[in-house]
Amino acid sequence: MNVEISRLSNGLTIVTDPMKQLESAALGLWVNCGSRNETRPIMGVSHMLEHMAFKGTERRSARDIAEEIEAVGGFLNAYTSREQTAFHARALKADVPLALDILSDILTRPTFDQAELERERQVVLQEIGQARDTPDDIIFDHLQATIYPGQPMGWPILGEDATVSAFSQADLRTYMGANYLAGSMVLVSSGAVTHEEMMRLAEDKLSCLRPGRTAEPLPARWMGGERRESDDLEQAHMAFAFPGLSQTDPEIYALQVYVTALGGGMSSRLFQEVREKRGLCYTITAFTQAADDSGVVAIYTGTGEAEAGQIAPVVAGEMAALAASPTEAEIARAKAQLRSSLLMGLERPAGRAEQIAGQMFSHGRVLSTAEQLARLDEVDAAAIRRVGERLMASERPTMVSLGPVGQLENYDVFAGRFGGTVSMRAAE
Repeated sequence: MNVEISRLSNGLTIVTDPMKQLESAALGLWVNCGSRNETRPIMGVSHMLEHMAFKGTERRSARDIAEEIEAVGGFLNAYTSREQTAFHARALKADVPLALDILSDILTRPTFDQAELERERQVVLQEIGQARDTPDDIIFDHLQATIYPGQPMGWPILGEDATVSAFSQADLRTYMGANYLAGSMVLVSSGAVTHEEMMRLAEDKLSCLRPGRTAEPLPARWMGGERRESDDLEQAHMAFAFPGLSQTDPEIYALQVYVTALGGGMSSRLFQEVREKRGLCYTITAFTQAADDSGVVAIYTGTGEAEAGQIAPVVAGEMAALAASPTEAEIARAKAQLRSSLLMGLERPAGRAEQIAGQMFSHGRVLSTAEQLARLDEVDAAAIRRVGERLMASERPTMVSLGPVGQLENYDVFAGRFGGTVSMRAAE
């Protein structure tokens, strides 16, 4: 990447990533606030605001917004996570000014029309209902709530029926006014753009953003434990979680390699042991999520009622075995997977823009590809053992299940497989 970074007088950061060979660009405004910035009475307001931003401005109706961008073959979208909210677009080179004009319009002049709010309220309630009816979706909300009970980090991004049903125009305006501040926002463009053009457009369209920064959210406190929910489903859906690392932890690359070797592909230990050798499931995967101040390592699978009791001990066993004796071959495979994922992602301007935005919030700068690859290459067996031991020392692992789960291993038995060193457990 050959990025340029500037800031407007109000504190808005502008990052441009030119890709001269392209005829289009991806651009977006990322806001450093998400569901963990909410309070309980307005749980889900970040997500509702993301929806309502597209429902009309002082200059455009919801239909105008859709028709203007699609008339030039472009598109708009948005998403809400626990730490950020993003509004992004893709357009041909000549239409970048229009795309930014629309994005700036929905973020600086939204009307939050009452009739639109009532309609969109019903849409979000339907979205919540759909998530509840999808066990391999809702289980991750259950997992987050069990890891971080009673905390914004544990609340569902979509909110709950009661809070969504109560949102008012004032709630949206107050939340936007407190959090959509220039110092906590970044405009990123990647593709057929120049820094000079983006600075000129930003000065024109976004200098009206209020200066200031979003208040720091409450720190995440890992609690862990179990949630077991019996339901009449074909499969038992299970998720296991352990404290991970923050985005800036020096060991984050080692953890990514460990997790990839554990359950990141068909050659991983869990896939080979649980699916290929034992035939216990169709899908099993491991992944890590890193936040500003915390992280989660999670494993998910779905299996039949009769097989459910065999899963937890195998998961714990493979985690311990990898922590104790990672092989050079599996470390090399995992590093190759992560390396190719990084490099392939750089071929997409939208992926590049999203990566840049995340790095600006977490590191305050853009990490070069060379730096990221070098840190990945530095990971060795000793580093894998360190992060593996850290996971195996977890005092309060999390186990969440949904479906016919009566045969699933008792939580205390599962938790007892953790909490000490690998050598201590081997001697027991």
